Amino acid sequence: MTRYYLDTYAIIEIIKGKESYKKFSSLRLYTSIFNLYELYYSLLRDFGEEIAKKYFLYFKKNMVLINDEYIFAASKFKLKYVKKCLSYADCLGYIIALKNDMKFLTGDKEFEDLENVEFVK
Repeated sequence: MTRYYLDTYAIIEIIKGKESYKKFSSLRLYTSIFNLYELYYSLLRDFGEEIAKKYFLYFKKNMVLINDEYIFAASKFKLKYVKKCLSYADCLGYIIALKNDMKFLTGDKEFEDLENVEFVK
């Protein structure tokens, strides 16, 4: 069974119940504290503290811990694709997915043509 690492975009689309993301909502999904931070901020801004905490804690259950190797590799990846203006959180997530045999689930067009990406709009 394929495992998925969610970027913040994907998490928000799952929360919104977007049709193209419904097939992922019943799977065990992974993310990191950086994406949870982005998620919490976005939900706090748009829906308030109660909703932000609810989803932060829900997705935190499957949080991947970050080690030095991920940071080193993500920094090299960000440098390699510097012209794409990728976020730090997304670069780190992409590397975590690669190193843990997961697909990187995103709707970010900058990742659409990269290997190991499940691109869903």
